[in-house]
Amino acid sequence: MGKTLFEKVWEKHVVQSIPNGPQVVYIDKHFIHEVTTPQAFAGLDKRGIKVLRPKQTIATADHNVPTKNQLLPIKEALSRKQVDTLIENCKNHEIELYGLGHPFQGIVHVIGPELGITQPGLTIVCGDSHTSTHGAFGAIAFGIGTSEVEQVLATQCILQTKPKKMRINVDGVLGKCVTAKDIILYIISKISTSGGTGYFVEYAGSAIRSLSMEARMTICNMSIEMGARGGIIAPDEITFEYLRGRKFSPQNFEEAVEKWKQLKTDDTAVFDKEYNFDAADIEPMITYGTNPAMGIKISDTVPNNDDAGLEKALQYMDFQKGQSLKGKEIDYVFLGSCTNSRMEDFRQFCALIKGKQKADNVTVWVVPGSKQIEQQAIAEGLDVILKEAGMELREPGCSACLGMNEDKIPAGKYCISTSNRNFEGRQGQGARTLLASPLMAAAAAITGKITDVRELL
Repeated sequence: MGKTLFEKVWEKHVVQSIPNGPQVVYIDKHFIHEVTTPQAFAGLDKRGIKVLRPKQTIATADHNVPTKNQLLPIKEALSRKQVDTLIENCKNHEIELYGLGHPFQGIVHVIGPELGITQPGLTIVCGDSHTSTHGAFGAIAFGIGTSEVEQVLATQCILQTKPKKMRINVDGVLGKCVTAKDIILYIISKISTSGGTGYFVEYAGSAIRSLSMEARMTICNMSIEMGARGGIIAPDEITFEYLRGRKFSPQNFEEAVEKWKQLKTDDTAVFDKEYNFDAADIEPMITYGTNPAMGIKISDTVPNNDDAGLEKALQYMDFQKGQSLKGKEIDYVFLGSCTNSRMEDFRQFCALIKGKQKADNVTVWVVPGSKQIEQQAIAEGLDVILKEAGMELREPGCSACLGMNEDKIPAGKYCISTSNRNFEGRQGQGARTLLASPLMAAAAAITGKITDVRELL
């Protein structure tokens, strides 16, 4: 019997199998940030242990950083303390830090790929659930807890139970204005937030293969939102061309590509579960509730059933069963997060708003995923397009994806967000989040309401 891509990568990294227990898995790259590391480093220091392989650990500041005036001291005391603690810990353990002001600073799951640190066939972890993003390159990548961060820092290994295997196939041609964000929101709406629990998901099919690397990262990023341990996509020529010439890509690049070409699922491999979706069935999506599975096509209406969870979600969102969301006024638009803050997202957003003005009732936050993206956006004149539309290009960070920094959505306000989670209070206490693609966010920014972007083109 053949092997899946996941099995091939996993088995190469198993150091030891514990009888009737987990496996010891070697970790190639460990990304860290300021939020989930203080206790881990404190644990090492308490035991007098140094980081085993600091060269395989990459640090950045992203979650708690402001997205304006980053050269000034951070105003929020807790955020400032966490960032300062990261600086001190990285200094003490000789870890490379891309902190505020560094040209490589940015969201951890954005800078890894753009720097060429993320590569096919690697195992990658980070104390952040959306580490699954890196699976777009044919890597095994997953989020870990703080105690596991300490474990990896100390040993470069982690104890893990091997997940089951799932494949999700999306075949066919995507419709007008349908993006990767719509694909993954559609999938989650079909299989639920727990449908992937216990599995590592491989995404396949002609629609997936047609996607850019930026789009594939969006797909894998939200694997965790269906409960999966992670997501993975087989590397191909699109992957190789993306990595060619990046700062930390292999120097013997063609030799590396020949090895990467072997990273694919065998024809005779068997998955524990498999789903098949037709790309033609997917439309621009919007969420209506308080988890990412509560999503509908923009042409549909809010479901009408007796589910208690639905009742609670609609009460929080102040929506009604059977309601169409089109035309609903919104207050904020957020373009950013590790899901949708790359150049492709910015180009799509700016192409739609160019020559137009944002609606008077809407506040728009446009936050790049990294300093490199910020500089590229400026080089392409996207900052001018935004300014002429009444918007502003901010500085890199996780921003309004989560209510952990200065960029919070006020209570009761509606925000069309390109981020990954719409939980109660995720973007700020009492904030009401509607997840959507950059194109849908742009449409809302210029109309001031939830709009089917296809009607604007």
